[in-house]
Amino acid sequence: MNPILIDFPNEFTTDRLRIRMPFPGDGKMVYESVSASINELKQWLPFAQHEQTEQSMEANIREAHSKFIQRDDLRLLIFDKETNRFIGSSGLHHPNWQIPKFEIGYWIDTRLSGKGYMTEAVEGIARFAFSELKARRIEIRCDTLNVKSKAIPERLGFTLEGTLRNDDLSADGSRLRDTHIFAKTK
Repeated sequence: MNPILIDFPNEFTTDRLRIRMPFPGDGKMVYESVSASINELKQWLPFAQHEQTEQSMEANIREAHSKFIQRDDLRLLIFDKETNRFIGSSGLHHPNWQIPKFEIGYWIDTRLSGKGYMTEAVEGIARFAFSELKARRIEIRCDTLNVKSKAIPERLGFTLEGTLRNDDLSADGSRLRDTHIFAKTK
């Protein structure tokens, strides 16, 4: 089946969170969150190496919206359910619809880190993928030195399937890095 024909909700909730696809107009709030978190994000994410503007972020959000509709990539934005405050971004990336399998990636606004939001979001996203998208496999890949990132799959019972040596470059492109691969299967 052509993935564009797969119907599933564009939004779902967890106890504290509302998680939804990106929409045009979301760029400003994402830009503000990235700007407030840039020092933390620069350590791990290649996109944070480049100067961000509100306009470039809006373009990025619109591209993510289009990819979601096309089912090429399912970026998700995370909000506090009560206050509607933007918390961070995640998603189901690199979909292989034939299996189906996905990779969960994530980043959080540094001002909201340490409150369990991202763990709750990743748990909700995995549950959504298994129940709504009939996923058979979900992966989380992270740099072996990113202690905060790897704590999430460990907390949620993902299995560390292996470490890929010299698999990637550091976010700034200056050195080779190792990557942990965590997975859950159904």
